[in-house]
Amino acid sequence: MNPVIGLDVSKGESQIQAFLDKGKPYRKSFSIKHDIKGLGNLLEFLHEVEKLANGNQPTVVLESTGHYHYPVTQFLEEQNYVYIIVNPLISHRAKSSSLRKVKTDAIDAYHLCELFYKEELEPYKKRGIQLLNLRNLTRQQESIAEISAKAKLQLHSLLDQVFPEYRGVFGSLYSKVSLLTLLAFPTSEAVLSASERELSEKISELCKSRSEIWAQERAKKLKEAALRNPFQNNLYQSNIFNLEMLVRLVLQYQEHLSKIATEIDALAKEVEEYHLLQSIPGIGEKIAATIISEIGEINRFDSAKKLVAFAGVDPSVYSSGKFTASVNRITKRGSNRLRHALYMAVQSGIRDSRKKKTTDEIIARNKRLREFYDKKREEGKP
Repeated sequence: MNPVIGLDVSKGESQIQAFLDKGKPYRKSFSIKHDIKGLGNLLEFLHEVEKLANGNQPTVVLESTGHYHYPVTQFLEEQNYVYIIVNPLISHRAKSSSLRKVKTDAIDAYHLCELFYKEELEPYKKRGIQLLNLRNLTRQQESIAEISAKAKLQLHSLLDQVFPEYRGVFGSLYSKVSLLTLLAFPTSEAVLSASERELSEKISELCKSRSEIWAQERAKKLKEAALRNPFQNNLYQSNIFNLEMLVRLVLQYQEHLSKIATEIDALAKEVEEYHLLQSIPGIGEKIAATIISEIGEINRFDSAKKLVAFAGVDPSVYSSGKFTASVNRITKRGSNRLRHALYMAVQSGIRDSRKKKTTDEIIARNKRLREFYDKKREEGKP
């Protein structure tokens, strides 16, 4: 016998259907909660099916559902059960083969069992805990970076309404010393009420790595900016309040991102491929860590084509009768995070690097990649 159990996973619960062998469903489907009691019931059912199948351990088949299936898969790993995570595109195609249009959790679980006998599905190859930790950190880093970027845009907009001339006082508006100075002196009135010496001392206190002369120059620039500022008297106190709040938020996000980056670097340094990837011009620490964590264990892919498909960068093919499409886009059916990391690596690689001191020649960071890119552009590629 070749038993299988299909799990239609949803938020907080799963619908279960078992087959003892091909064409031999066992019992009616039932649901379990993703809690201790529910998972305990699942284990009892697994043992029951195993006993009826002459001691053959059932394989568990479930769809990839974001993060909802994690409690179940972790439980199955702890109990040493083999499980298969099916791409929703494959399971949807199998369901669509039926003439009847019926959609219920019970039927979905039933179809997953049937799919097991129709397709050659491979058991899920586990990723190392280290790579999973790295993936969680890189994804969180990406998420916080997106929120931080939105906060910066809001801050930029409010600064235009309160103190637009402040930009240019420091090299970077979002440097720590710049944000802390803005927090201390958010308006022209606050700047002009302090002496140049007080401003200089405050800046020097906030940035101890710089010289006093640098702090004095910044204080002078700040005074000049306050005098040029069109908003000498701010009528809307709400704008000042929101500006200070956003400055604090951006500073917090920067602190969180710094901590995550340190944690990522410490984890990634133990992975050999981390240093290998960074030997490619255009790939830095962040991109290298993302690529490694999203791919996971490289031995999950027994060919380069499968890895390309996982990244979703394989070209689509469309041909019907005498027509063959000449413009084929990439499938984009794989990991969007991996694809984005590869895209950023290419963008960085083909970009011009700084000019050499001895000549005016501009050399691309990744000369080989740039030559290939230029060649394709000359051929008319977009």
